[in-house]
Amino acid sequence: MSKQINVALIGNPNTGKTSVFNALTGLNQKVGNYPGITVEKKEGICKLPRGVRAHIIDLPGTYSLNASSLDENVVIELLLNKNDKDFPDVAVVVSDVENLKRNLLLFTQIKDLEIPTILVINMSDRMDYKGISLDIPYLEEQLETKIALISTRKKMGIAGLKDLITNYKELSTNPCLNASSIDEEYFNNLRKAFPNQLLYKLWLVITQDVNFGKTDRKAINDVSNFKTKSENDLKRLQQKETIKRYQFINNTLKKGQTIDLNTAKDLRIKLDRILTHKVWGYLIFGIILLTIFQAIYDWSSVPMDFIDSAFASLSEWTKSVLPTGAFTNLIAEGIIPGLGGIVIFIPQIAFLFLFISILEETGYMSRVVFLMDRIMRRFGLSGKSVVPLISGTACAIPAIMATRNIESWKERLITILVTPFTTCSARLPVYLIIIALVIPEGRFFGLSYQALTLMLLYLIGFGAAIVSAWILNKILKIKSRTFFVVEMPNYKLPLFKNVALTVLEKTKSFIFGAGKIILAISIILWFLASYGPGEKFNNAEEIVTEQYANQDLSEDDLQQKIASYKLEHSFIGITGRAIEPAIRPLGYDWKIGIAIVSSFAAREVFVGTLATIYSVGSDEEETIKNRMAGEVNPILGGPLFNFASGISLLLFYAFAMQCMSTLAIVKRETNSWKWPMYQLVIMSAFAYIVALAAFQILK
Repeated sequence: MSKQINVALIGNPNTGKTSVFNALTGLNQKVGNYPGITVEKKEGICKLPRGVRAHIIDLPGTYSLNASSLDENVVIELLLNKNDKDFPDVAVVVSDVENLKRNLLLFTQIKDLEIPTILVINMSDRMDYKGISLDIPYLEEQLETKIALISTRKKMGIAGLKDLITNYKELSTNPCLNASSIDEEYFNNLRKAFPNQLLYKLWLVITQDVNFGKTDRKAINDVSNFKTKSENDLKRLQQKETIKRYQFINNTLKKGQTIDLNTAKDLRIKLDRILTHKVWGYLIFGIILLTIFQAIYDWSSVPMDFIDSAFASLSEWTKSVLPTGAFTNLIAEGIIPGLGGIVIFIPQIAFLFLFISILEETGYMSRVVFLMDRIMRRFGLSGKSVVPLISGTACAIPAIMATRNIESWKERLITILVTPFTTCSARLPVYLIIIALVIPEGRFFGLSYQALTLMLLYLIGFGAAIVSAWILNKILKIKSRTFFVVEMPNYKLPLFKNVALTVLEKTKSFIFGAGKIILAISIILWFLASYGPGEKFNNAEEIVTEQYANQDLSEDDLQQKIASYKLEHSFIGITGRAIEPAIRPLGYDWKIGIAIVSSFAAREVFVGTLATIYSVGSDEEETIKNRMAGEVNPILGGPLFNFASGISLLLFYAFAMQCMSTLAIVKRETNSWKWPMYQLVIMSAFAYIVALAAFQILK
């Protein structure tokens, strides 16, 4: 049996930590959350020499062990809790060759915890370009560690890093410097009071508000009472500690690092002047968005049509091959159409994640955050709120988790409450199928009407979030003020491997996350649509045959009438009829009503629900899109999905809180049911009013 060791990947944001993680783990990785905390946890397996397996944990980015946010606390809690199953045998601190001075602050702090630590200097391929040279033996001697000089882009140094991890027991655990010299009397007293505890660990316990589980609970409580100094004195000591560490780092780099400024070539300043310009910056961002939405439509049309036809054929083939009966009907009319209703959107969702990943990898997304700060501040938010709002285009749940980086409670609460307005990937299937049905094909200056409609829906969602934030900023009487600081990483060409892994991971997460819900709901809906109470359902064939006895209907037409009659008098039909009066003014029939109600589990279920309902009792090999296009409005006549009802539906989903998972995460983040209930009631009421007005005006 091979030995397994724990490896913690630690580093500042934008040092290429994720690239190192991907280089070590490849596809052997998974994403979850830390137990009891909604902070993303990435972990993977790496095979090392001599049959050793490394369990690698990619910790949230942090600038130091002086935590200022909840996700940074995760790093400290793990490093201080030896009883944690993920406590590292070796820490790998990832630094960027261009920001070595700043990155080394975190490294020296971790060394003080006497954990075997490797320093990784990433992006070494840029050293010649930037005129940087390093004296690695000297740096290793001064920092009491081993250094891996790597480039994930050029695939250099990864094998050497694996060797260092394998031989971690040979690493020195001595601290780089004596940080306790900032106040020798205080630290000597602390050492005497707790002789069996690590001094720097005690210092972190005193100065940080962290949770240590069951580790040394009594000793830690005693240490917390050791705050013989005032809070201001402790902060001054923290500042002295930081100054002392930087003095050590400066002295080390004076000899260990040489930068030839004449050699350094940098286009970054010129690009930043254009991309963050108060006019050109917004124009370029708008053009990029338009290009993305146009590409989503143009590139995905062929695979989408293929998937749509394939599932229709599969359903028909299943009916012809399997014996007639309830089980065959469940598979052909329930499960296959339900899953087809979500699989059809894989190409477009994958392209969306592809473009978002490329923008993040190139460093452009940080410029967007900086650019949008100018707008955000006018509405009571900071630029940090843009990160959740932009990441909300993928999913509102991790976006709401991302608000943990916002220090101000008022700004964080407002961001949590308005983020669900941002168009997430779960809304995309609803938008795409409705737009395809009601927006005509055609182009305006080379851009299709459908792509422009999709972009407009994204802008409407973002606009609703901004206006809501402004209103909440006026209503909520919470006093707070923060300053916005964002780091501008260097521009770089995206790594194909990183982009591919991100697209694969995000798309897989979307498919399996939505797939479980859709599969369960499809089975329930099929049952409710295939069975019903009373004589009308049980005797449907006789009733319909007698009703149309005088009309010369073909056998296929008669069977279609029977199937439609049974559906109306099934359990789902009765339920739909009950809610139809409330939704008829919006231009919807009972089938759309059922889809809206079921999509509260997850917005994308809307399409799967209609696919299941329209497939029940149908023997035709027809796609979901064609069936929806053929639906007739029972009141007004003409297509059910026309321009008025389509726009009404699009606006309803743009504003409604149709996601119970989002409500659950808002409750968890705000620690109260009050805020999610406000969201549910206000957003749903607003969505209903806007959808009603749109239909009544456009019909």
